[in-house]
Amino acid sequence: MSKFSERFGFTAARTALQVTGIDDGLRNRLWNLISAHFFENAPPYRGATNDWLPADKDVYLTFVNLWHNHLKRTTDTIGNSYFNALESLREYFLRCNWYEVYDLVEFLALHNTFSTNQRKQFVDSVNKILKEEMSGYRFVSDQIAQITSEQEIVAIEEALSLGDSLKAVREHLAQALKHLSDRKNPDYRNSIKESISAIEGLSKIISGLSTATLGPALNAVDKTAKLHPSLKEGFNKLYGYTSDAQGIRHALMDESTLDFEDAKFMLVSCSAFVNYLIVKSQKAGIRI
Repeated sequence: MSKFSERFGFTAARTALQVTGIDDGLRNRLWNLISAHFFENAPPYRGATNDWLPADKDVYLTFVNLWHNHLKRTTDTIGNSYFNALESLREYFLRCNWYEVYDLVEFLALHNTFSTNQRKQFVDSVNKILKEEMSGYRFVSDQIAQITSEQEIVAIEEALSLGDSLKAVREHLAQALKHLSDRKNPDYRNSIKESISAIEGLSKIISGLSTATLGPALNAVDKTAKLHPSLKEGFNKLYGYTSDAQGIRHALMDESTLDFEDAKFMLVSCSAFVNYLIVKSQKAGIRI
């Protein structure tokens, strides 16, 4: 729900996604979540008279993990004071570059002694804040990625949860997401290559034509699974775009013409098509 001041025009409501930065509200809310999740609910509690930071407690081990593996600081600078260590981390978090905020949040989600349920709770809480503050990023399969639509997230998550029999397909999509979500050096060219390779790989598996390219493999799948002709033709054309002399796979291509929207479209489209091919094949009785 919008604020009173926004509804009546006294203050401007946010209309643009936060993609190339984060405002103070988003940064502060993420810090509040981190503080509550990792520090304030673990002894010694805020307000306690004892400020000692026990070396055998999870909260101290979290500081060590951050100092040694993420911030690359000397661990003797943590000290013995719980509040001093927390203030040092807080100062870093509130002053660092916007993308380093996401780096730290991602690190905490992946490199802690979380149970599966605890990790899910933290990731869900982060995503809730990102959505409410109109961030252009979300946690998707343990990575923070620039994926803005809930429908897009569902399609990608479903494709990334494929079983081991389709491990190669899953890995192509995981690599595509990795290239896309690299906030410092995104590789859109290789993200697109990996996305379309997932479709090609799945088509080979379903058709049994291990050496075929996408067109012949999809034609073979279509004979049994009866694919929608427009969808099949669309992906054949996308494959052609990525394979011709001016396409993605050409070593001399001008990469400056590729951007986030191109790579995201391919990842979302290919993930959805992977899910579609699997359902159609299963309905046709094809075991994969």
